[in-house]
Amino acid sequence: MRILVLSDVHANYTALEAVLEAAGRVDAVWCLGDLIGYGPDPNQCVNAIRSLPNLTCVLGNHDAAALYRIDLTAFNYDARISLKWMIGTLTEANKAFLESIPNTAVQYDCFLVHGSPRNPIWEYIVDVYTAWSNFGEFTQKTCIIGHSHIPLAFIHNQTENSVTARALVAGDTLLTNNRVILNPGSVGQPRDHDPRAAYAIYYPETGRWESYRVEYDIKSVQQRILNAGLPEHHALRLTEGY
Repeated sequence: MRILVLSDVHANYTALEAVLEAAGRVDAVWCLGDLIGYGPDPNQCVNAIRSLPNLTCVLGNHDAAALYRIDLTAFNYDARISLKWMIGTLTEANKAFLESIPNTAVQYDCFLVHGSPRNPIWEYIVDVYTAWSNFGEFTQKTCIIGHSHIPLAFIHNQTENSVTARALVAGDTLLTNNRVILNPGSVGQPRDHDPRAAYAIYYPETGRWESYRVEYDIKSVQQRILNAGLPEHHALRLTEGY
């Protein structure tokens, strides 16, 4: 099985197209949520994701907010502006798809969740302490998350009951011999100072994880953000990947 793992598309259809093309033929797609928010293409992205064969998708916090499951006041000012626009722009069919997405899923001894096993929608796992406290919240060997927009691996040494963190860059390969929490990074709004769209390929039979990046036409996305009247900050940050 060759599985495309992606997360945090954030309504950036140009980046999503680049990822799907670069990934090539896959047997399944695992999406870790936040299909919408920030970007200018919510319907195009949801349409594309929900049409992918053998899709497993979990709900992100921006997706949940668009369904009024999270109060918009929980988000910063710019994110609220974007979410209000998303709510008014999404088609009823795409809202229905978001409604159908579960908070968590399990595939091939992998626990899939947007935020964390302890708090599926909202908690960020970006440090070893938070990772360590979440290893007890799932029983599978591997947990795959999104939310932080940063490609990361947290590896659990069960003998010493310790956790080490590893930043993942393009071309990295990891064999998941130990229990591990993995993050593919963000398709549509990277935050690790690499503006290229991030994704991963996972082989569940061997536990092999491959990290990838792909360039896309950032300027065209920035122009669509501005044309839609969305916050300029959401356009500017794409250039530097922050």
